[in-house]
Amino acid sequence: MALHLFGLIVAAAVLIPVGYLVFRAASGGEAAIRYLFSGRVMAIIGNTVVLVGAVVGAATVLAVLFAWLTTRTDVPFRRAWLILGLLPLVIPSYIGAMTFAAAFGAKGYLQQMLLPLGVERLPSIYGFFGAWLVITLFTYPYVALPLRAALLNTDPALEESGRSMGLSAFATFRRVTFPQLRPALGVGMILAALYTLSDFGAVAIMQYDSFTRVIFVQYTSSFNRGIAATLSLVLVVFAFGLIFLERRIASQKKNYRAGVGACRKHRVVALRGWKVPALLFCGGLVCLGVGVPGMVLAAWLAEGAAAGVTLPLLDGALLNTVTVSGAAALVVGVVALPMALLAVRSNGRWGRWIVQITFLGHGLPGLVIALALVFVAANALPALYQTLPILIFGYGVRFLPLSIGATRSALTQINPRLGDASRSLGLSAWQTTRRVTLPLMRAGVLGGMALVFLNTMKELPTTLMLSPTGFRTLTTHLWTAQTNGDWALAAAPALVIVAVSALSLVFILRDGAGNH
Repeated sequence: MALHLFGLIVAAAVLIPVGYLVFRAASGGEAAIRYLFSGRVMAIIGNTVVLVGAVVGAATVLAVLFAWLTTRTDVPFRRAWLILGLLPLVIPSYIGAMTFAAAFGAKGYLQQMLLPLGVERLPSIYGFFGAWLVITLFTYPYVALPLRAALLNTDPALEESGRSMGLSAFATFRRVTFPQLRPALGVGMILAALYTLSDFGAVAIMQYDSFTRVIFVQYTSSFNRGIAATLSLVLVVFAFGLIFLERRIASQKKNYRAGVGACRKHRVVALRGWKVPALLFCGGLVCLGVGVPGMVLAAWLAEGAAAGVTLPLLDGALLNTVTVSGAAALVVGVVALPMALLAVRSNGRWGRWIVQITFLGHGLPGLVIALALVFVAANALPALYQTLPILIFGYGVRFLPLSIGATRSALTQINPRLGDASRSLGLSAWQTTRRVTLPLMRAGVLGGMALVFLNTMKELPTTLMLSPTGFRTLTTHLWTAQTNGDWALAAAPALVIVAVSALSLVFILRDGAGNH
């Protein structure tokens, strides 16, 4: 009962932006309805659905291969590939799109390199292909991270039993391993889908008409915000559809270890002749996802230094960014733990749907959430207006699903009989959670907190609109420099974000491996 009450409070808090949208949409009137059913909006909705499907499909294929290679095989430099391959998580998608346009666009760095060879024109990177490529490269880690935790926690005895019964390696993966990965896969896929649904920067730079672009244009250029609110409610309906689909994928089948005794480590799979293709796959992924943005940012920095541009000191902004990101990760991690327990241990659908409602925040554009919280704080809670608590709350609404998803996927792999055994030995429910459940799900909890930390570091709309006056972060420096077209000044905070986030990834991944 306590978990259900807590879940209802959290879900109600997450629904505040949806309530704001309903309030605003009521002021749109018939004009909003006519605009919603116009041919242009219908075409853009179709574009969005196609883009989400293509990104989720490609990100899932990349993530499954990447997670399996860096977790189960003897691919050379496995640790380095793991860290480098997850680094796109820390690069804002709009910065990624800018660097890809600068590298592969008309008169970009690649064309300048090929000009002496007689290549005067390259195929256009703009449109659907560019948007699909960039968003896929920056979202596949959302699928790979929970999948890696699931692969580390699966019971090797089940796979050995499958092989002993005559199944081939592929059949063992399909019939034994894959069903255990379904909860993590479902969570990762919905996170990638919601990210694509709410992304604006990458599709705008790649000149691809998606639903978020229409909403942003209406919010920023129209006096009738009721139309934008009505369109945003359609986005909420899409998010509900994705959540329902996720529930179908991650069905509540038991995927925890059923045997007795200590869990053994997995046998490392020898790739033999497949090592070269595996290295090419990992190398290509890292070159596109990290190498291209890193080289373009470094080039902008070098060009600015050569032109005598004085780079700003970022020590205050760095401290503010790390402090508020750490606080958000801690708060969200604490809230996500009981929510994940409610999702997994609830006997009825009601409890699981309460948790699923909290995923809606990740499907809404950051601007919509920030506008809703500004409205609520200014009209109902003036003491919280432009303070750190409302800023952290905004981060929580946006990124709570990241922490719940990773924690829930780890929790589904813990046999509830361990808890029953603990209670039979005289431990209370709290003692069982602290001494049995938490140590077993530590990798998932820390993985979820890492995702919140990394996404908070690069979040822009929420930071710009909810930060206290004078509170400068790396992303606000980045936004100011980009708005002014100072690429050298934009490159400096972007590179610092990547460097700090890379250090946090090393720490989190090392702890996760040790926990296994």
